[in-house]
Amino acid sequence: MKLHILGICGTFMGGLAALARELGHAVEGSDQNVYPPMSTQLEQLGIALASGYRADNIGADVSQVLVGNALSRGNPAVEHVLDAGLRYSSGAQWLSETVLPGRRVLAVAGTHGKTTTSSLLAWILDACGARPGFLIGGVPQNFGVSARLGQGSDFVVEADEYDTAFFDKRSKFVHYRPRIAILNNLEYDHADIFPDLAAIQRQFHHLVRTVPGSGRLIVNGADAALDEVLAMGCWTPVERFGLGPAFDWGAELIEPDGSAFRLLRAGEPIGEARWSLLGSHNVLNAVAAIAAAAAAGIEPRAALAALPGFRNVRRRLERLGEVGGVEVFDDFAHHPTAIRETLAGLRARAGTARLVVALEPRSNSMRLGAHAAALAPSLDAADAVVFLARPELPWDSSSVIAALKGQGEAVADVPTLIERLAERVQPGDRVVFMSNGGFEGAQRRFLELLSR
Repeated sequence: MKLHILGICGTFMGGLAALARELGHAVEGSDQNVYPPMSTQLEQLGIALASGYRADNIGADVSQVLVGNALSRGNPAVEHVLDAGLRYSSGAQWLSETVLPGRRVLAVAGTHGKTTTSSLLAWILDACGARPGFLIGGVPQNFGVSARLGQGSDFVVEADEYDTAFFDKRSKFVHYRPRIAILNNLEYDHADIFPDLAAIQRQFHHLVRTVPGSGRLIVNGADAALDEVLAMGCWTPVERFGLGPAFDWGAELIEPDGSAFRLLRAGEPIGEARWSLLGSHNVLNAVAAIAAAAAAGIEPRAALAALPGFRNVRRRLERLGEVGGVEVFDDFAHHPTAIRETLAGLRARAGTARLVVALEPRSNSMRLGAHAAALAPSLDAADAVVFLARPELPWDSSSVIAALKGQGEAVADVPTLIERLAERVQPGDRVVFMSNGGFEGAQRRFLELLSR
């Protein structure tokens, strides 16, 4: 079978491409925006990639078209698929029908930390001999790919609450039918499709409804929004996790930056871990992954022992290099809470060193201004911020800049942003590029400028 994947450079659709190739299908695809890490993965897989959504990009010999959720009616490729009567499906439906039957599905849902927690869970299972399959919205460095079929019965999937496709407005995760599900946290996001938090909670409850009574729900015990979801009805045993001894699974920080912590079960210490990740949010991600692995039969001490070998996903506070005493990091920022937690972890590690942030408000919610009021507080740990306020940004960023605790300025384009950063930095600084998009390669361009 030959597949054409529309939106193939998205992390989810690119992962489907990898699975389809592993299943022996011929795969081609098209996308409007092409940037690493998925473009690199597709190139390594030898998958033909067309730029843009023209009808003639879809080969005449294509058996099925998988449609990404970024495409809508009026898109030339979508209109061609419908007019020509081509067989089409959403990526989530294809996954549920083609890959997941017969597998024990472990799903990771939440506003924040899905990619890291999914990667941690896949790594723990793999390190303990389970050899799972997985589909993750990023490239875990332990595996070098965002998706694989695996050799065991387990399949880990990053369970996204975003809608499925132009013809299926349910959240993608309702397709996955997990036996074990992590509910990591829940905040308002995706302002382009959800009117309020209650609408997202309803979708999360649809996911809860699909987990069998013989399965397990691993739930953030300190999240009131998730408590409200479970109050709508729950038919599955629940284990709660959090910081401190008050939960089924807990953690105590040994180092303030989260690089070392103690794992607790029902308040009793199990063991300690020292690892490369920073921040209490990542400690919670690890605790959730260990709890889910335990539900799948992995001994918690063995899971804990796997953590020092974990290498985080690319673009999650990924250290790109150091030039002239200036360290440069790349982070997939999409929400004020994620920004705040990431910078808090880096601040705890960096001490009094200056933190300089380059921020692109690129997610749909960021662009619409849904998080504008929370942006400045989320940047409290930064000493300086250069904010990319493109001319098409539909809201005024001046209020964010005025409310920053550190120095701040807004610029209209990436070349100017790079110049301003170069003027501001000094030896000892940590510079963090924060965007959930390609940022026009600003990270690498800035490093090249420093090198010159």
